Amino acid sequence: MTVLDDARAMLATGPVCDSCLGSPFAERSFGLTNGERGRALRTAVALDDDDDFDPDGPADCWVCEGYCGTADAIADAIVGELEGTHFETYQVGTRVPPLVEENERLAREDAGLEPDVGESVKRELNREVGRRVGSKTGAEVDFDRPDVLAVVDLEAFDPLEALESETVTSHAVDVQVNPAFVYGRYRKIERDIPQTEWPCRECGGSGAQLGDDGEEPCEYCGGSGYMYDTSVEQTVRPHVVEAMDGDEGKFHGAGREDVDARMLGEGRPFVLEVKRPQRRDPDPVELERAINDAAGGVEVDGLRLATYEMVERVKEHDASKRYRADVAFGDPVDESTLKSALEELDGATVEQYTPQRVDHRRANLTRERTVYGIDGDLLEPTSAEVHVHGEGGLYIKELISGDEGRTEPSLAGLLETDAEVTALDVTGVEGEDEPFELEAYFRDDPREDTAGS
Repeated sequence: MTVLDDARAMLATGPVCDSCLGSPFAERSFGLTNGERGRALRTAVALDDDDDFDPDGPADCWVCEGYCGTADAIADAIVGELEGTHFETYQVGTRVPPLVEENERLAREDAGLEPDVGESVKRELNREVGRRVGSKTGAEVDFDRPDVLAVVDLEAFDPLEALESETVTSHAVDVQVNPAFVYGRYRKIERDIPQTEWPCRECGGSGAQLGDDGEEPCEYCGGSGYMYDTSVEQTVRPHVVEAMDGDEGKFHGAGREDVDARMLGEGRPFVLEVKRPQRRDPDPVELERAINDAAGGVEVDGLRLATYEMVERVKEHDASKRYRADVAFGDPVDESTLKSALEELDGATVEQYTPQRVDHRRANLTRERTVYGIDGDLLEPTSAEVHVHGEGGLYIKELISGDEGRTEPSLAGLLETDAEVTALDVTGVEGEDEPFELEAYFRDDPREDTAGS
């Protein structure tokens, strides 16, 4: 059997448009569309058989029932739905009626061809509609994580009406605008500011409670609905969401510090995820300036337009932390005793059972963490300033206090006196083996002032 014999067999099944005639031969002669293949085969058969050339249009095709002729109209509908939305990458998907899928199978079966040979109507329309969308918008196709995804439901419109009017109802197109991401580092220069918003545990964030005379402001939070007046998330999120004209935002941090701890130094890495952004290209420098001008106790640095992969990196990348702690002792301690205890902790592997202060939200486990480095200075016989560089996940307050024996060894245990952190600052968050900031995870050009670069 030659390719012309196979084409004759397809033509014998009934009226088929050029695209459906060419689709079983999609793996032959690259650089042609299925419509061009079908047209060429129909012409070659007519010449070889010395028959009149009598093509069948999409409206007469029993296989696709006209859908293969609607690519232009579908593309116009998608572009219309995306008007006002900035995007650089896209993908098109198609839901094909079961009857059309059955027709494709039957056509190949009747022609004596393999049931899955060539290309389906689904793939044909994905490609042809996608090619037109790209041409009309200048965007590039992305099959992994596009900025926008348009899914076309062919059953939502009549293909014959679409062929006549050259339009497709917008109800047939479902446009999904995928999130956009901004990376940066934040510094928390005041205490008692949580990383993310903290709804009131008493009123559930409503700011109200039921009193004798009906609903009244919650006494626990003062009617604000939050345990704290603000958070890093509440400081950063509105500016980023507004700059990208999005619906909402979600904050992702590379771990978190205690509410009563400051975050200093170069700051802690974070990503702000913006849902359904209409813009994806705000000026990071201007955005950074706007946040810092209004932030108060929070500062951001090194903002960059990022990819989805940066969310995973921020949340999963192994990092070490540096701390500065003010420590109070239960009994007087001399300089040499303190130095000896710190030397014993320097480089030590510490076993920490889940601290009492977090056991209501963490699994009760014994974790091993390494103290990469520790030193300190005695300020008074009952107080010291201690600096710690530790593996991610090392509980610093418990490294100092011992947590009633839950952390071994500890500074308190080695000194044989109570030791308590009275003030804690995180002074550094660093990748264990490489920086958080990798150019492959950014969508904009490098910034000379990017933190951690």
